[in-house]
Amino acid sequence: MSITYIILGIIALGILWVIFAYNGFVKLVNRTKEAWADIDVQLKRRYDLIPNLVATVKGYATHESSVFEKVTEARAKAMGAGTLAEKGVAENNLAGALKSVFAISEAYPELKANQNFLALQAELSDTENKIQASRRFYNGNVRDLNTAIEVFPGNIIAKLFNFAKQEFFQLDENAVAKEPVKVSF
Repeated sequence: MSITYIILGIIALGILWVIFAYNGFVKLVNRTKEAWADIDVQLKRRYDLIPNLVATVKGYATHESSVFEKVTEARAKAMGAGTLAEKGVAENNLAGALKSVFAISEAYPELKANQNFLALQAELSDTENKIQASRRFYNGNVRDLNTAIEVFPGNIIAKLFNFAKQEFFQLDENAVAKEPVKVSF
């Protein structure tokens, strides 16, 4: 009789371990999704600021239409990017295009003094900082999830319930936007 209780106890402990491990993976996946949602919110905020910025600069530098077209095109590509790798490349291109807009403003002292431009500049700088913070938070959660999926004995549960590793949200090493867009004058 005592061997039966021991075997039942071991089975019960095994079942409890599987339940706790599964729930741990679910928490990690949900935290990763939440962290991506934070990045997405900040990217959308930046996308919303760009048309106002372009319109403000366009009023002062109408002959710079190719730069405005590049910014608009880069914004559209960034908004339509599918995978994290595509999103990273598109965001790098967008940051580079935005830098060219701010470079144009150097040639127009009236623009640099424009209150609307200054407010947009501050908003964009704040948004870039929030994107960086959100990216670090997301990548930290992805690291935790991927580590849990790879280590023993969690890898058994991960395979059993099809938990998959996630991609990090990284910028291209050679990209223009390795750091936040600098918008100080």
